Amino acid sequence: MTQDDNAARMVAPTKAMEYTTIQLSFDSGVATIALNRPEKRNAVSFALLEELLAVLDEIERSSSQVVILTGTGKAFCAGLDLDELKNLLGKTHDQNVEDSSRMARVFRRIYDFPLPTIAAVNGAAIAGGTGFATMCDFTLAVPEAKFGYTEVRIGFVPAIVSSILVWQVGHKIARDLLLTGRLFDADEAHRYGLVNEVVEPERLMIRTRELAAQLMQNSPSSMRATKRLINGFIGPQLDQQIALAIQDNARIRTTADFREGISSFLEKRKPQWSGE
Repeated sequence: MTQDDNAARMVAPTKAMEYTTIQLSFDSGVATIALNRPEKRNAVSFALLEELLAVLDEIERSSSQVVILTGTGKAFCAGLDLDELKNLLGKTHDQNVEDSSRMARVFRRIYDFPLPTIAAVNGAAIAGGTGFATMCDFTLAVPEAKFGYTEVRIGFVPAIVSSILVWQVGHKIARDLLLTGRLFDADEAHRYGLVNEVVEPERLMIRTRELAAQLMQNSPSSMRATKRLINGFIGPQLDQQIALAIQDNARIRTTADFREGISSFLEKRKPQWSGE
């Protein structure tokens, strides 16, 4: 096979499998994952998490060189689906550990994915949505995008995402974002380094594809090796932190404050915290 034949093979469009919560497309060496629950503002369901893992496996088997993650409709990802939120109240400790482990697998899979990943944040990215954007190598966002690690506002612990966030932005900024649970805009995220570029909506996907094309000029094997090198700096510590985070995440779900946080959120009222 000649070099030209190999290049042609690497960029040839590939037919994607069909999914129910995600759209996957391949074009010229770029795999695009679009979270596809626009009626739910692309909220996270457990079905979506399983499909994300399957999609990433499919992409890794393909000839793709870059991955784009975005959302359909007006939101990137609005956090956990309300139906899934309701179901959390009746789960056992073992079920909570499994749920937390699933989220950790998805976050870690994105973070450690061998190909360069670009989050194209087209709107609100809240809680788990902010987590997805945090895990990608590059994050581009429209000015209207909103971010927030909002877990403490409803009795959760942002345990898994904090394992990465502290390394990315440092302890002071991480404490601010995680302990207040406040929303912040794309410009503020850019100041912290959580967003690489703020791009007008009509140019978001154009600029994302430009970045993908720039990355594709590099050696694929060199980029894989570079990602392994970078991630290896914190790999052992991250393994330990995420293992503890899974347990912390499951443990908080047994507390009275967790039950009150979920109930008050679903009932759209102010929570009455007991501290228990």
